[in-house]
Amino acid sequence: MFERRIPEWLRHAPAPSVRGFATLAGFEAATRGMLISVYPVAMYDALRDAALVSSIYFAIGIISLTAGLLVPFLNRYIPRRWMYGIGASGYILGSALAIVGTPEAIVLALATNSVATVITFVCFNAYVLDYISRIELGKCETTRMFYSAAGWTVGPVLGVVLWGWWRPAPFLISGLSAAFMLAAFVYMRMGNGKLITRARKPPPNPLAFLGRFFQQPRLVAGWLFAVIRSCGWWAYVVYLPIFAVENNLGDQLGGILLSVTNAALFLSPFMLRWMQARSVRYSVRTGFMACAILFAGAGLGAAVPWATVVLLFAGSFFLILLDICAGLPFLMAVKPSERTEMSAVYSSFRDVSGIATPGIAWLILLAAPIAGIFVAAGTACLVAWGIASRLHPRLGEARLRPSDPAGDLAAAE
Repeated sequence: MFERRIPEWLRHAPAPSVRGFATLAGFEAATRGMLISVYPVAMYDALRDAALVSSIYFAIGIISLTAGLLVPFLNRYIPRRWMYGIGASGYILGSALAIVGTPEAIVLALATNSVATVITFVCFNAYVLDYISRIELGKCETTRMFYSAAGWTVGPVLGVVLWGWWRPAPFLISGLSAAFMLAAFVYMRMGNGKLITRARKPPPNPLAFLGRFFQQPRLVAGWLFAVIRSCGWWAYVVYLPIFAVENNLGDQLGGILLSVTNAALFLSPFMLRWMQARSVRYSVRTGFMACAILFAGAGLGAAVPWATVVLLFAGSFFLILLDICAGLPFLMAVKPSERTEMSAVYSSFRDVSGIATPGIAWLILLAAPIAGIFVAAGTACLVAWGIASRLHPRLGEARLRPSDPAGDLAAAE
């Protein structure tokens, strides 16, 4: 008789690789990239009030922040694979709500999309820290951005073009991409992550691990870099399109510029090599100083709208550099036993920036034009540049040499 054997790949799923995580990131980029330029113009089209749009983004930011901090707590009762599935399904639900098209539905869709983003982000980072060694974190980040380049490049301009042609179109495509992302996750069979040690006591409540976070200066600095970098993206992604509409530059300009900017993601391997030849500290400081100069100049030169657009466009390339290097101080400092908790803390940068930027923008718009938001973003980048001076001068340098082409960004302290 013939012996029936279960195929090895069914009995033991292969360990997730850098390429597998990059594939998930690619689908997420297509899902979010399609709508990132649509939501600001759709919100402004529905509400016709930049200050009201900012206040709604502010409220949604609070909701997302709360959801992100609750993920470790919910993970006590809901396995991580199901949490990720809930997040991916949230993208699909958000797209379905947006297709309805009413102002209320658009706002609810944006809120659902934001919560889905933070849930998947927490789970994704926890999986990365489980399965990717510190020596390959830099390679993982660069490969993830390279795979995401197509979605972030084509998505923004295609989204606003399709929105002008048929309003439901970009939401349908985004929902379909989210479905593929969920299918890819199921295929990878990552389970609930690695168990480091058997728990001897119940997991802490959602806020208990914040004390450990604030006791570690490198984690705090890395988180602040992420928040300020994200605020810069907020100014570029949300308020540049509104600035363009108010100055009669067209409602598609923001999406077009964002797509061109995101094409620079294809250059991320070269940016990594540039960083390898220097250090994490030098790269972070360079990125923040360039953004400070260009964003502040854009705001101060708003009397010439096209000058503002050009300066913001130039600043966005340095935001991409910061996407590559500014998160590394945090990722390299996380302890294995705190992966899920610190991933939740790190993911809060999106929501904190989603609260801070609209909140500050709302206050600025009470007394100044929208260009004041760009000046504020430049000022924040200058603060980050100052904080980065306290990073170790050789952070990441020891293993960032040409002799190690893979790029060991997991440098010793």
